[in-house]
Amino acid sequence: MEALAVRLSHLDAEAEGAIRVVMFYDTLMRRRVDLPALARASAGLAECVVGIRLHGTGRTVRASPDGREVSAPSSPASSSVPITLDDEEIGTVWLERPGPPGPLDEAVLDRLAIAAAAVAERYGPARTTMADPALVELVISSGSDEAARARALRLLGFGPDLPVRVVAVRSRLPLDRIGALLCPARPVKAAPLRDVGVVLATTVDTDRLPPEVRAGIGAAKSPDRSWQQARTALRFTTPGRPVVRYDALGALALLAEIPRNAVRDNADIAAVGCVAGHAEDLATLEAYCATGSLRRAADVLHLHHSSVARRLEQIGKTLGFDLTESAGLTRATLALTAWRLLDG
Repeated sequence: MEALAVRLSHLDAEAEGAIRVVMFYDTLMRRRVDLPALARASAGLAECVVGIRLHGTGRTVRASPDGREVSAPSSPASSSVPITLDDEEIGTVWLERPGPPGPLDEAVLDRLAIAAAAVAERYGPARTTMADPALVELVISSGSDEAARARALRLLGFGPDLPVRVVAVRSRLPLDRIGALLCPARPVKAAPLRDVGVVLATTVDTDRLPPEVRAGIGAAKSPDRSWQQARTALRFTTPGRPVVRYDALGALALLAEIPRNAVRDNADIAAVGCVAGHAEDLATLEAYCATGSLRRAADVLHLHHSSVARRLEQIGKTLGFDLTESAGLTRATLALTAWRLLDG
């Protein structure tokens, strides 16, 4: 220690200050402080407002030199440094110094960024359902390599030993509420992605979903494949079948891979489009295809079976084949399903 003290005595003031900054943050990291404590200590050291933001959670912490959390609108950052973890930018730290930068500001920010990355890795993301869409897209993108996907999952709060299920959702309900309903007691993250909501969950309980929520559930272990499956399953949802699991589709999933032009040009599907112009006829066709029985369809529609029989006869004339025959029911079911996929 004496030798170290002698060496330090020969350093100039700026170099000595930089070493003290390093020692200051080493002490904080040994004490395993959280983000607010890290911000407060840094603000006291820098003698100005300090800010920390994590992209994955959207959380921002700002502290003043007196140790208080600052909630007022932030002043322009006088200097900033990205927080990186495993070569990926996960946030930003900054100083809000009213005057020119101090001689040790760069050293403070560098060590603060390293400490913030360690805190983020140690404590994980905040327990919120909504997540950064960029991180979620990194998880489900087919263009992501496995290392990047693993880092994104870790930043979202999913451990390497946890299974991740992917759900594609359309609903007027907030995504965070849907995520909480699907997976109330285990890690779950949600984010909007273009026209669809994405939910990443360790378990999926669809019985808790309100009937107005449309959800497609992927089956693959890999999140990118599971996302494609979830999108496909979502296309098969209907008002009467609002939740569809990809693995329950079986061979029907192949219909989603048929080019749209080929579907549009098919005579059976075009005929279903004509039937769909009449709400009662469409409801009758859907009930009959779903139940495979005239009497069960009548029960679903709350009609006498003779009334349903007359409707099916008229629908059969529009379609050009007999719905009461086994082959006719199969054709109608496939045509109706493909028409719904085309209609979106």
